[in-house]
Amino acid sequence: MTLQVFGTHPTVPLSAAIRAGDFIFLSGQVPFGPDGRLVGGDIETQTRQVLDNIKAALETAGATLSDVVKATIWLTDPDDFARFNTVYGTYFDKAPPARSCVVSQLMVDACVEIEVIAYKPLPA
Repeated sequence: MTLQVFGTHPTVPLSAAIRAGDFIFLSGQVPFGPDGRLVGGDIETQTRQVLDNIKAALETAGATLSDVVKATIWLTDPDDFARFNTVYGTYFDKAPPARSCVVSQLMVDACVEIEVIAYKPLPA
């Protein structure tokens, strides 16, 4: 199997996404804006930024949010869960992926981190 790498990080040893056959694995995404700085604000603002980052990373690998089959979410505050879900549901309103969600400290000063796995068969 050939692996395809999409977007390496300039200072941390990771790839934004890796295609392994028909699956695309994304590294955990945090709310970095286009300028490379963390987006502040509430859980809704940060969740939208993370999901927009995921959407962009998937597009570089030829996939979309509708191809996501599994999501893992880390929140820093359990009280953010309901508000997180409200935003998350607008991005995955039809056939949402299987998911896990835990509360944990993050490696950066953010409220949320999300990683996804997408299934997008390669063209025959």
